[in-house]
Amino acid sequence: MKKSFSPEFMAKAALAAIKEESTLAELSGKYEVHRTQIGNWRKRAMAGLADIFRGKRELAKQDQAKLIEELYRQIGRLKVENDWLKKKLQPLSVKEKRGLIEPAHVDLSVRRQCEHIGLHRANLYYAPAPVLQEKLRIMRRIDAIFTELPFYGSRKILEALHREGFRICRERVQKLMREMGLRAIYPKGSLSKPHPEHKIYPYLLNNVAIIRPNQVWSADIAYIRLRQGFLYLAAIMDWFSRYVLAWRLSNSLEAYFCLEALEEALTLGCPEIFNTDQGSQFTSNDFTAKLLDQRIQISMDGRGRVNIFSERLWRSVKYEEVYIKDYRVYADARRGLNNYFDLFNHRRYHQSLGYKTPNEVFCGIAVQANLLN
Repeated sequence: MKKSFSPEFMAKAALAAIKEESTLAELSGKYEVHRTQIGNWRKRAMAGLADIFRGKRELAKQDQAKLIEELYRQIGRLKVENDWLKKKLQPLSVKEKRGLIEPAHVDLSVRRQCEHIGLHRANLYYAPAPVLQEKLRIMRRIDAIFTELPFYGSRKILEALHREGFRICRERVQKLMREMGLRAIYPKGSLSKPHPEHKIYPYLLNNVAIIRPNQVWSADIAYIRLRQGFLYLAAIMDWFSRYVLAWRLSNSLEAYFCLEALEEALTLGCPEIFNTDQGSQFTSNDFTAKLLDQRIQISMDGRGRVNIFSERLWRSVKYEEVYIKDYRVYADARRGLNNYFDLFNHRRYHQSLGYKTPNEVFCGIAVQANLLN
């Protein structure tokens, strides 16, 4: 496939050839372009310079040096603009940056596009290696142990695995738990890892009685296992009714799928308070800005605080759906969870709700409020 080069790139290589401070072979290695190509660009540049001063018998060396200096100044400005663009694009995820690349672009090569947006070409072409079966087997057991005993940390999970015959060290258990997004429930120095540049909001729900739908919503993320890998599940729930307003699956812990779930949930209502943990997905500027735009108060769990509503939801999801179905691929998980959340919201009776369904409580009280108004 023939490469395309931007005018700025060709000008930079041609100017370097005109200065004659390096050989064409050295320039070829530096710019990753065949030396014949660089030689052709040099000829075109020199012909262009001659056209600028057409009518003069020869171009004075002093004027030529000034012209070259001006061209380098322009290239310097382009570099400043390029650096500014990279800084603005920095918050984008690797997946989002991949979506900006246009392989068929006429003037910009893929390499130059990657340079402009700050994406390493290895990230563009990288295909994740399949997860080893032994690793998956260990992760499945860690997930099951943690779901049953969410207060177990890496030491107790390691002991449980050793008693089942697994040969594994604590460092690997810790690494897998981080990869799965699992954190033991007990007070400790750092429950979750917020982004250092994101604002952390205070916890607003001390001694607050939850007495109506749309008073408090919360969002959380859980690990969902597959036979050949794993996914992350984000869900948004109304605390009073236990109604799951929206959910999304993702193969990474990037923030975009949490934001998509939030946008869908806001089509069903608007809470007074929205509660999350301090994970970077929920402290991101995009996520918090969406809440602030709706004048929603933001509440975040402090260190060691347990969101009991989310923990109960994840326990139900895993024991009543995930472990029973044993999903094979992403499509199985999406289809199974879609059916389960429909059951959970509309047909599953909750003792804490007086044996009503979340939908009956969430929608029923809202309808009564509208009738009273």
